[in-house]
Amino acid sequence: MKVTQLNFDKMMEQELAPLRNYALSLTHDMDDTKDLVQDTILKAYRYRENFKAGTNLRGWLYTILKNSFINNYRRNQKRNTFLDSTENTYFLDIPSHKVDNDAELKFIRKDLDSAVESLPYDLKLTFKLNAEGFKYHEIAEELNIPIGTVKTRIFIARRVLREKLKDYALEFGYQLQPA
Repeated sequence: MKVTQLNFDKMMEQELAPLRNYALSLTHDMDDTKDLVQDTILKAYRYRENFKAGTNLRGWLYTILKNSFINNYRRNQKRNTFLDSTENTYFLDIPSHKVDNDAELKFIRKDLDSAVESLPYDLKLTFKLNAEGFKYHEIAEELNIPIGTVKTRIFIARRVLREKLKDYALEFGYQLQPA
C-alpha cells in the first residue's frame, strides 16, 4: 500500500526531533547533525516510494541516517589519508606495533550477537531499542509499557549479558563488579 505525499509529510514531521537527537548522538556536533539530518530527509523523500504504509518509519529513517553517517565517515577517512611512499622499516623494531586481527573481531561480534539473541523476547526487544538510541520514555511509548518496566528489562538484560560475556571482560582487562 502506497503512502500519500501529505501523509508522508505529516509522518516525517513527527520524526524530526528523534532523528535530530539520534544524529547528534552520532556526530557530537550541531553543524554535522544538521547536515546529516538534511541528507537523511533528502534520501527519504527521494526513495519514499520504497516506504510501505504500516511499517516503522522511525526505523527506516534511522537506518538511512546511520548508513549516511557511516558512508560520510568512510569518505572523510579516505580523504584525510595520504600515502607515504618512504620505506617504513623502522616500524619493525617497535615492540608496540601490532596487526589487528579481523577474524578475532568477527568471533567476538558473533558471540555478542548470539548472547543478545539468546535473551527472552521482551528483554531482547527492550535492550535492542535502547542500544539503538531510543530513550526510556520512547521505548515505553512504543511498547505501551510503564517506564519502570523498561528500566527493569534493560537492567536485567545487561546483567544477563554481563554474565554471558564475562570471559571477554576478563580478557580485555575489565574489572567485574557484582551486579
